[in-house]
Amino acid sequence: MPNPPRLRAAALSATAVLLSSVLAGCGDGSTDEEDVSAQNLSWKDCPAPSEAEGGGSAPSPLPGGEQWQCATMKAPLDWANPQGDTIGIALVRAKASGDPSRRIGSLVFNFGGPGGSGVTTLPAFGSDYAKLRTRYDLVSFDPRGVGRSAPVRCENDQQLDTYFQQDAAPQDAAERAALISNTRKFNAACEKNSKKVLPHVRTTDAARDMDLMRQVLGDDKLHYFGISYGTELGGVYAHLFPKNVGRAVFDGVVDPTQDAEQGALGQAKGFQLALDNFAEDCTSKVRDCPVGDTAQDVKDRIAKLLKDLDRKPLPGIPPRKLTQTAATNGIAQSLYSKDFWEYLTEGLEQAYDGDGRILMLLSDSMNGRSENGQYSNITAANVAINCADDKPRYTADYVRGKLPEFRAASPVFGDFLAWSMVSCTDWAVPGAADHPDVSAAGSAPILVVGNTGDPATPYEGARKMVDALGKGVGVELTYKGQGHGAYDSKDRCVQAAVNDYLLDGKVPTTGTVCS
Repeated sequence: MPNPPRLRAAALSATAVLLSSVLAGCGDGSTDEEDVSAQNLSWKDCPAPSEAEGGGSAPSPLPGGEQWQCATMKAPLDWANPQGDTIGIALVRAKASGDPSRRIGSLVFNFGGPGGSGVTTLPAFGSDYAKLRTRYDLVSFDPRGVGRSAPVRCENDQQLDTYFQQDAAPQDAAERAALISNTRKFNAACEKNSKKVLPHVRTTDAARDMDLMRQVLGDDKLHYFGISYGTELGGVYAHLFPKNVGRAVFDGVVDPTQDAEQGALGQAKGFQLALDNFAEDCTSKVRDCPVGDTAQDVKDRIAKLLKDLDRKPLPGIPPRKLTQTAATNGIAQSLYSKDFWEYLTEGLEQAYDGDGRILMLLSDSMNGRSENGQYSNITAANVAINCADDKPRYTADYVRGKLPEFRAASPVFGDFLAWSMVSCTDWAVPGAADHPDVSAAGSAPILVVGNTGDPATPYEGARKMVDALGKGVGVELTYKGQGHGAYDSKDRCVQAAVNDYLLDGKVPTTGTVCS
């Protein structure tokens, strides 16, 4: 939410997993004129995650004692020059658990971000997909620029601590100048440390990596489960390779028709809706809501807290303070799942008593900071991929003119999301397009699942994705719920529809509603 990461498509699992990370494969290099589609992967037990993936321990064994396996796939750095330098794309898999004669193939996951490590996320949440594993090898990967896959590197841990302490919602000329200066320094560090990879981390590049992955894994079709930004990646894949699409599900859907400004404004509305729903939920319970007497009182107290923090930060996690920016970031993180609402309540209670630790921990999770002070590269990758994808470049004066519209959309989050638009202004690589092309005539059906209470990818994006995919491709399913995405809500109706399609090829009636 605060600048720089534009969280237009951040996935809950890709950020929450930073609290319990797990792992990947390695490598950069160059190659002679070999056919990378003919390569054989060397699968081995997964090691502990790299620092760029978030650190932590190697993934716990699967039920039955099998280990998660990791490998590295060689891919061209520049798909326009496939015989040139290569990079390593880190993969993880759990082999199918059911009858081998009923195995369908591999089911490839992307959990979003952009910038989230699939190699750490899939093992952390693998039990959620146990039923799908009965007929698929579950596979995920660190997209190029992420984790162990030629990671984008920008500022170091100490610099990032300072960076995230800045005021990301400036109120005067001096604060605006500081924000622009800090953004330029961050972007310059990315260019200095990752110049070679920055032009090659576009979503189109990652989509081509996925088609190579399909071939290397031995599948005629790509069976795919995309969440959050993973729906954008899946849509771009379907556009480039419509005949190669197998059974695919998009969950927590990015609106592919929006440019960066429209996406940020839509997200301001989405996070405000989620905050409204949190306030209503808290005050509607039988017991007293500890952070307000009415829903409006809850929101008024939050607004006052943030205003007070802008003047005087609270003690956070020493030596860092809980600033207005960090508190807003922590509140946003807690809205990604209804399961996190209790942490928001506790964090607010604590902050009203003068202690900012819980809200700061939530903010750290969003930013990819571990308890030992190390950062994953989720922020660097998020900025690099967004800026390589998005053509528009916004000036500070332009953002100032848009502030009233953003504030009307969200008194809490509007300023932060408006100012996030300057993150690409001085980026070294031009953006590819105003928005992605996901038209996919000739593709197999794609199940598109929208959540009416989704803060990060507002519900309206699901219908826009269905329309953009084209007639006869997108099949819309609505979940009337809270949080980001739908399948991991454990809603039986949603999971039954998704499982029936992925496991048995049964396409639900478009317009089906789960509540």
